[in-house]
Formats: sequence, structure tokens, C-alpha cells
Amino acid sequence: MGIIGGGILGLALAELIQNQGHRVTVLEAAPDLGGLASAWKLGDITWDRFYHVILLSDLHTRSLVESLRLNDDFHAVETKTGFYTNGKLFSMSNSWEFLKFPPLGLLSKLRLGLTIFHASRVKDWKALEQIPVEQWLRKWSGNKTTEKIWLPLLRAKLGESYRQASAAFIWATIARMYAARRSGLKKEMFGYVRGGYQHIIERFAEQLRTHEVSIYTGTPVKCIGSDEGGPIVQLATGDDMRFDRVICTAVPPIAAKLMPGLTALEQDRLLEIPYQGIVCASLLLKQPLDRFYVTNITEPDIPFTAVIETSALVDRKEFNGNCLVYLPKYVAPNDPLFDESDDSIRARFLSALKRMYPHFQEEDVLAFRVARVKYVFAIPTIGYSERVPSYQTSMPGVYMVNSSQIVNGTLNVNETLHLAENAFAEIMNPRIAK
Repeated sequence: MGIIGGGILGLALAELIQNQGHRVTVLEAAPDLGGLASAWKLGDITWDRFYHVILLSDLHTRSLVESLRLNDDFHAVETKTGFYTNGKLFSMSNSWEFLKFPPLGLLSKLRLGLTIFHASRVKDWKALEQIPVEQWLRKWSGNKTTEKIWLPLLRAKLGESYRQASAAFIWATIARMYAARRSGLKKEMFGYVRGGYQHIIERFAEQLRTHEVSIYTGTPVKCIGSDEGGPIVQLATGDDMRFDRVICTAVPPIAAKLMPGLTALEQDRLLEIPYQGIVCASLLLKQPLDRFYVTNITEPDIPFTAVIETSALVDRKEFNGNCLVYLPKYVAPNDPLFDESDDSIRARFLSALKRMYPHFQEEDVLAFRVARVKYVFAIPTIGYSERVPSYQTSMPGVYMVNSSQIVNGTLNVNETLHLAENAFAEIMNPRIAK
């Protein structure tokens, strides 16, 4: 069995398939494993390229951590949430602070709370797929709260594509965070593994290799084909590899290019899936910005989506006593931001930080790097689950598993592991799969 892609999804599939007694080969184009969960060097530390957190309710992720014997390295911490609106920073970390939140009146707060509570109780998420997210939010939260809170947050995550999104998107977001608070005994308890996801991925790969899974990094695939003898994987070097079955974990636009043998209908379906990308700056700072792990932003003149102060969650010893901050900006794959220079992004982002945090000084910046990925998650449009690509393709022995097949959750490691389990059951045991 060949698996194209050495991210969390590819590694999880490799483990599940190997456990059934199959020989597995993983081919990863990048020099390192992990995909969106991979690490890089920032100043004198090595940490995740993008921000990640493990919720107490992330049972698939916590099970993986346990299976890798990393429980002693897992730490859960009570965190705080900030909100930047009207040019001011507010804390929204508990019910009392929510009630005091100045930008909203009492009625608006009650409706906002009712919206969150109602969403946490919804079971039929498919019904929400038929309702535009803005329409649903205006019904439950009212116009003022929708305009002041929800729409800025939707635009921050989805850009103007929020107009295409269904209410299932906000349901999935609320459901995950509500589950986190429930698991944390009404506290906002987030977790991490010492050493970041690099520690998890390195241990995962070590365990797979111990069980004779072959893993190749720096091995880009040019084409996936199939003939009477089964699937053929052509490497960028021109060499061919044959397998009895192949699973491609590339995102739809890349999968379409890798598999020219797909039918025109399959190609169209893959290319029509709207995706959102990310441009994310990582900063290593001498001093903390504030006490919040996440600071949501509703001001349109701030050039990033949120402030993620990872060192408010992770022990600063991991960063040699310094602070790690992420400034993400979610954009469409064709957004000009992907072509903007790092120096230009640095100037604009740091200028905005100075407005948000008057005590912040550019001299505090020890390192600044920008990560860019054009295809991160599929936008859950109206009726999205009815158009999700099948795991099985028209090419004999060739399957496809990727983030576009997450239909009732948000993209994160826990959902990715869940997707791997579902796909494994369907591909390897189709007669008993649910």
C-alpha cells in the first residue's frame, strides 16, 4: 500500500493499515513530515509553523498521545481569551467578564449567549447545511450582535466567502469550543505536548518505522496512474513505484493535478471545492503582549485575523524564556498577500501590534518568519456534504483522503485523526463500514 503525503493524516492511515498486516510506504514531498503540523526554526527555537492546541475533548488526539507514550509530556493549562474591538482590548474569559463586555448591551449579550447554547445542543447538523450562516446568526443573535461580533469574526476566518458558508460552519466551531469548556469543568483548559507537534510526529514516525513502515521524505510525486497491473506512482525523479493500492492525501486542487486519469466529473468536483488559505507570521519576543492565549479581532484595519500568544499556554522554558506569538491571516488561494514580501508583511503587522499594545516595541522582536499555505481548509458551503468527493476514485486501486472530506467539524488534528479512521474503515473494510 502506498500513501502519498506524510502529514498527520498520512501517518495515521499508515498506522491503521499496517496494523492489519499490510506493508505500507509513505511518500512525502517536503523534507520533513507533518504537513500543517510540521515544525521550523524560529530564532534559537524549533516549534510548530502554525498554531495548534489540544483540547481536553480531543479524544482522538489524546489517544494518539497516549499510544506514543507521551502522556507525561502532555500539559493542560487554564487559558484566557481576549477581544479587541473599538480600538480596545477586553477580557472575555468567564461568564462575569462576558456580562461586563462593554461593546454589547444586555439584550445583545443574552442573545449571543443563547446562540452559543442553542448551537451546542443542535444534533442535526445537516439541517444547518441548508441555511446561510449569516441568516442563521441574525435569527438567533440579532442584527446588532451579528454586525458587531459575528460578521467580523466570519470575515476574519473566511473572507468574503462567508457569504457562501452554511450555518454548519459556526455550529462546528461552537460545538468544539463548548465541548472543551465542558471537559475543562467550565474552564477554558487547553493542552500541548512538550516539544510541540514535532515531538509527536518524530515519535509517530519512529514507531511506524519500528513496525516496518517505509517513510521517504523529500520525495515529490509527479503523477499517480493505474493500469492492468494496478496503481503506478511516478516520482519527480522519473522513477516508478507500483503498489496494490494507493491513497492520495493531497488537497483537492493538487490531487486533481496528480491524478490526470480521473474522469472529467471527478476533476471538476475537486476543482470546484472552495478552499481558504493562510499567511501566518511567527514572532519570537522578549516580552509577552498580554495574558490571553487567543485574542479575537473585529477591527477591519488590523491586517491579521487574531493574536495567538502560544507562550500564554506553553511554558516559556520551551522558548528559552521568550514568548511565541502567531499572527494568522486567512485568505483565498489567489489573494495578493501570498506574493507580498516578508519585509512588507513584517512592517504592516508590527505597526498593527503597536496600535493594539502600546507597550510593544519592535526591539522586542527576536525573530520573525512568515509561513504560507494556499489550501488549508474547505469552505463548508450550502449543502456541502452532498458534494464531498468519495474516498474511492474511478482509477482502479487509487483512493483519495483529504481535508475536504471533513464535513461536520473544523480542520484540526483531532478531526484529521477521525477522518483517517473513517476512511480506513471504508477503504479496507467497505462491507462493514458505516
